[in-house]
Amino acid sequence: MPRTSTDASSDDPEHAPRRRREKKKLLAAAVRSLMELRQRSDMTSADVKTVARTLGVHERTVWRRLEKAQALGTADLPERPRFTITEEIRIKLAYHHGNIKAVHLEMLDEAADARDVPSLSTLHRTVKRDLPPGDLAGLREGILASRAHDPHLRRPPTCRNEEWEGDHKQVPILVWADGRLVKPWVTWFCDCHTGMTMGWAVTPHYPHRASILAALRACILTDEVHGPAGGLPRRIRIDRGRDFLSRAVTEAMGCFSVQVDVLPPYTPHRKGSIENLNLAATSMFFSTLPRYTKAQKLDTKRRVGDKDPALSVEAFVDLFAKWVRTRNAEHRMQGYGDVTPLESWLSDDTPLREPPLEDLHVFLLEEERSTRVIHGHGIRWQNRDYVGAWMTGRTGTQVRIRYQPHHPRAIEVFDAHTDQHLGTAHLADEASEDEIRAVYEARDERVRRLRRDLADAKRRRRRRFQAVTQAEPARTAGTMTRAQAAAELASTRRSRAKDDGIPAGYMPRRVTPGARWAMPAPASTEENSTAR
Repeated sequence: MPRTSTDASSDDPEHAPRRRREKKKLLAAAVRSLMELRQRSDMTSADVKTVARTLGVHERTVWRRLEKAQALGTADLPERPRFTITEEIRIKLAYHHGNIKAVHLEMLDEAADARDVPSLSTLHRTVKRDLPPGDLAGLREGILASRAHDPHLRRPPTCRNEEWEGDHKQVPILVWADGRLVKPWVTWFCDCHTGMTMGWAVTPHYPHRASILAALRACILTDEVHGPAGGLPRRIRIDRGRDFLSRAVTEAMGCFSVQVDVLPPYTPHRKGSIENLNLAATSMFFSTLPRYTKAQKLDTKRRVGDKDPALSVEAFVDLFAKWVRTRNAEHRMQGYGDVTPLESWLSDDTPLREPPLEDLHVFLLEEERSTRVIHGHGIRWQNRDYVGAWMTGRTGTQVRIRYQPHHPRAIEVFDAHTDQHLGTAHLADEASEDEIRAVYEARDERVRRLRRDLADAKRRRRRRFQAVTQAEPARTAGTMTRAQAAAELASTRRSRAKDDGIPAGYMPRRVTPGARWAMPAPASTEENSTAR
């Protein structure tokens, strides 16, 4: 007869403790049943023999357990006293960063008798038995490591545009932007119900309000470029980023009746959809691009692909846009029923809430509080002139300006009295790319020069000390003689700017003396020589 997997595992010595524990539980249950039969006067010796034969124990073992249970009033044996983890040991584990060996040594140092301290193996078993893995990880590495052992429940299914999540993500690759290698940032939003990436915006530097407004605009629009997904959500979950909490973004979301849920800091598990999108983008797309900053290490400094040519910002944005479209249309998600995000979006017949395009101009742009006047040279704003063809015949009209932060090339102009959108005005005298690059290079050169000066000054102020092999006062390295110190001080005094021979404390007159003033006669040469 072939052996089953259960029979094979019963001969494994590693499973012996588990089998003994199971046999104890079965024996306790059998003794409890025999006690009930004895109370009804229905128990016989045949019942005891049946229990012993079934559990594979001796009949006398069953009788002893039955008598002991009758004496104790319960079939469960009292647990033997054993060593347990106390609050003091938990504090010691936290102090030693989870090092059980160091805790055991400290317990030996504190104990008056070493026999009162459990062995190291006992302490290891007790920690493994009494402390959950999450607690031990938290004592070793902190709260974030402890949260990795917590279960995270999934939110109940809703409908499209019911909940969005947004975040910033620094792309771990180097791209060329204006002659320098930078790590771009992606600002994007996803729909939690369908997994659809609603919209995104890429900036070569740290994102700001304009990045979020541009991404929100791409999320809401349903035209040929941004659609078919779009519309306004009911709720958006974001973290405590200062850009997400800025006044412009809050106004843009609040005016559309969108509820903003600001999550506590350091709780990425509470916006798992966007965090999952960040991880998917890193593992499926960013890691395949050249100059990936988290590639495998060749040694302590070099990584795989360090010498590969980097992408330009334009090429990266084009590849990123293709990846987002491919993920929305082709990537099948098992957690959503093995369908693509686009199929899940189109299968949902929940009506979309689409605001008019004029409202997007109003609420997704920041407003200048003061009014402006259209002059012959256009509109003057922030020491710049903005003009547009629609300004013909409108000289003297009072207008209000709405703009996208950090993008001064164009502004949206509205009538100051009717709030009617008049048109877009563009920067009149815009500097060329070469002129802007020359300004940036001059700024960089000034910064490099200042850094060199500060580094030289720091080296001169630096004092080095001699290495010691035993406890003694620190001594300055590079000793000098008194003659060398006096010579350096003398050279320093000579290098100072000399005065004009005017004695100390003398204050020259500031008013020309009149004819009636009595002036002291100059001392003769003989008197000066006598005074000397």
